[in-house]
Amino acid sequence: MSAGRASAGRASAGHASTGHFDFLIVGGGVVGAAMAGLLLARKLATPGRVAVIDEGALAAAPVSVRAVTAPESDWDLRVFALSRASQQVLDICGAWAALPAQKRCAYERMCVWDAKGTLTFDCAALGEPNLGFIAEGRALQAECRRAAAAAGAVFIEATLQEVVATDAQVRVRLHDGRELQSQLLIGADGADSTTRTLLGIETAGHAYHQDALVAHVRTEKPHRSTAWQRFLPTGPLAFLPLPDGRSSIVWSNARAEAGRLRALDAGAFGEAVTTASEGALGACELTTAVASFPLKLQYALDYVRPRAVLVGDAAHTVHPLAGQGLNLGLMDCACLADVLGGGVANASGTGYAGEHRQLRRYERWRRSENLLAATAMDGLERLFASNHSLVAQLRSAGLNAVGKMPFVKRQLIERAMGLSGDVPEFLFAKSDQVR
Repeated sequence: MSAGRASAGRASAGHASTGHFDFLIVGGGVVGAAMAGLLLARKLATPGRVAVIDEGALAAAPVSVRAVTAPESDWDLRVFALSRASQQVLDICGAWAALPAQKRCAYERMCVWDAKGTLTFDCAALGEPNLGFIAEGRALQAECRRAAAAAGAVFIEATLQEVVATDAQVRVRLHDGRELQSQLLIGADGADSTTRTLLGIETAGHAYHQDALVAHVRTEKPHRSTAWQRFLPTGPLAFLPLPDGRSSIVWSNARAEAGRLRALDAGAFGEAVTTASEGALGACELTTAVASFPLKLQYALDYVRPRAVLVGDAAHTVHPLAGQGLNLGLMDCACLADVLGGGVANASGTGYAGEHRQLRRYERWRRSENLLAATAMDGLERLFASNHSLVAQLRSAGLNAVGKMPFVKRQLIERAMGLSGDVPEFLFAKSDQVR
């Protein structure tokens, strides 16, 4: 029986109905829906045998972002930078092709700079059509859910109340008394994961005492299909290109300063963004409300329990400065599907999906990769936040030096795109790779 509240007992049989599934996924966001789609696309389960316990259509969004919802006709304030590997995951799930063209924007270049150093990456140097895509969060989530449902996933609107796991199966109780049973419970319910809490899994990490401001701006100069990021002592400011010529900004600041900036009127906020970016894109005009979310580094000390596993932000949360949060989560899904594929005898529920030795293999695979990414993001944040003159000189020299080493640049960008590293082979087994 699992630790913590998961061992509190079972629901009363008098008011509970029981459903049997091969897989139970908690969380109906992009990661949870993509996980469901992958399980079905990879034939690890048959239609109707994968259930997604959906605790809210926007549960993965920070509260302050949910409170500022853009009209359906405009881009939502939640945007994601997607790597090539993430595109492949979404393509296999059936979500990528259905994502409207006006809800995604390819970026061909990336420019990173601070006060004295600049580093640029260009897809042409790699022989690739682009470095990745910026996608609208609301549309991406909708397509992932649609694709999973079309493949046969069952969405259950409920909140998780209890988990009881043994070596043979896992049983959960929902807020309305229903009980569900499965071979494997997958927690994809975000940084404040109920699944993780019920499984008794502890976390480590630290708060950055920063908020990230998000908004869309229109710039005087065209973004040229380029993702721009300036590192400031107070935190990075990123411009992510949108298909209508605007840019989505993500601006990290100390909490008090973020509050001050968010309280500015549209004109003053646009001027502040222009100044912070050194006018790299000319004058900036705010075109939406400004929202914010708190930043923290958090990682689960364990990814697995008997018949249970964590993916995405439930397992790890990193600083957004490199836009890798969702990419790490989707790679979790791909690696878990790959590991489970090695133990499922068939899709009738009689295979071995969820055995602890399988889950431990996934944990070893992904925890090392995710900790490496989290440590790198944390180190970069600390490096660029330092005002020490010697650190600033070394930092700028490092940016300029990497810019003069094509092999190093190629290795860095291929890693960020998911084209290198410990990636499941099935992702790029297709001859018609997503472009």
